[in-house]
Amino acid sequence: MKFKRADRVAELIRAEISNIVTREVKDPRLHSVTITAVKVADDLRNARIYFVEMGKDECSPEIKTGLTQAAGFIRRELGKRIQLRYVPELTFVHDQSFGYGNRIEKLLAQIAKQEEKND
Repeated sequence: MKFKRADRVAELIRAEISNIVTREVKDPRLHSVTITAVKVADDLRNARIYFVEMGKDECSPEIKTGLTQAAGFIRRELGKRIQLRYVPELTFVHDQSFGYGNRIEKLLAQIAKQEEKND
């Protein structure tokens, strides 16, 4: 199985940004943020950072604002930790897959209850 370099770099960036957000960023709004995935362009100049707020399906505007405000600091710290010619521009995007997963789980539970009633 072949992996593109962008995929390997994306996983490295995800791990480093997770560490930076949890340990380095002092913003209290970001204590409940988990970095779930990173997608990096093939030229490694842009990265989309997917995040969720623990325990919530929807993203609060304060979290998005906090991450956007901390993007410069996070990018600078990322540049110190990884050796790339260019540190990618960071764009933060709320990961909605967890919300979809929770909704599907609830629907399956409802179906199971209905089947129990019918039997």
